[in-house]
Amino acid sequence: MKIALMDSGIGLLAAAAAVRRARPDADLVLSSDPDGLPWGPRTAGDITARALDCARAAAAHGPDALIVACNTASVHALPALRAELEPALPVVGTVPAVKPAAAAAAEHGGPVAIWATPATTGSPYQRRLIEQFGNGADITGVPCHGLADAIESGDEDLIDAAVEQAAARTPDGVAAVVLGCTHYELVGTRIREALRGDRPAGPVLHGSAQAVCAQALRRAGSAPRPQAAPVGGLTVLHSGRHAPGLSPAALTYAEGRLLAAPSPAAH
Repeated sequence: MKIALMDSGIGLLAAAAAVRRARPDADLVLSSDPDGLPWGPRTAGDITARALDCARAAAAHGPDALIVACNTASVHALPALRAELEPALPVVGTVPAVKPAAAAAAEHGGPVAIWATPATTGSPYQRRLIEQFGNGADITGVPCHGLADAIESGDEDLIDAAVEQAAARTPDGVAAVVLGCTHYELVGTRIREALRGDRPAGPVLHGSAQAVCAQALRRAGSAPRPQAAPVGGLTVLHSGRHAPGLSPAALTYAEGRLLAAPSPAAH
């Protein structure tokens, strides 16, 4: 089995690592766009064009499903991607986990924060998510200036500064945080610690990696097999070009190191 993932940069690592854990026998194709990142400031048309290029490069490797592991691309390009690639290639988008976070807040109490890029925070897209799935919860959008770029760089100081700035904009005592950008899942521990305050544990974080992994396997007609032999290979594409492996920045994260670990079928 082969699963492809695409993103502007290394935000795809969390979903890719989830697939690797669920199916260690699956080949992975990681298609990103270092020549064009960040996608957030681009126009919707430009984002769609670059997302299509990334998707076509991945599709050329014959995957059984394609995960659009990028919130920005899912917002702007998902209809175009599905129109071109489906039904031959199932395409799975990424949506911030507002629904499960709101459900948890309703059950256990406490406000919810959505950490997202400044362009997404307050956007019609995010407002629709809250209206559809917020279930009356107390939800605050938190613009995370520079956090995705800092994570992309792998620079520890930049990441800490961006997390601290976003934490300062977050209401005290939030019970749950929706990670509205796939990059943020790579630094979940830091986010939780920055928001812990004097509580024994920080807020519950709601990412999307596990959900999109499960959906991709379903769309591919398969199921998790975490005990399968770890023979899955890894193909890395940078703006359509074959890369020798993951970037140094990707390897600063546990997810990147998991994916880069040698396997008998690595290529």
